[in-house]
Amino acid sequence: VQLAESGGGSVQSGGSLRLSCAASGLTYSSYCMAWFRQAPGKKREEVALINADGRVSYADSVKGRFTASQANRQSMVSLQMDSLKPEDTATYYCAAAEPTNFGGFCFQPGVYHYWGAGLQVTVPT
Repeated sequence: VQLAESGGGSVQSGGSLRLSCAASGLTYSSYCMAWFRQAPGKKREEVALINADGRVSYADSVKGRFTASQANRQSMVSLQMDSLKPEDTATYYCAAAEPTNFGGFCFQPGVYHYWGAGLQVTVPT
């Protein structure tokens, strides 16, 4: 599985950005998909975990501001980020994992093992 992110950049506080992730090499009918981020000096954290059925689990810090979606049988995953704050500044990563029969599998951050290269999102103070 190969993941390639696009979008990102720098935006003023309160602005919006949209990240996209193109997935290729998908061999199963469905995958767990996710967005993570890592700020300088901090651990990588989950932003949005997307179940194969489309349900999404968001980090508390982004609820109500970020919206994750998938299309084209998960070959394209997006993250719409609104009302951006300086604390959203980070490198954002697209991630994927093969699902299992356990319904909550995709909502476990540790299961993801395919990663994109990441892209920078900057919200200046």
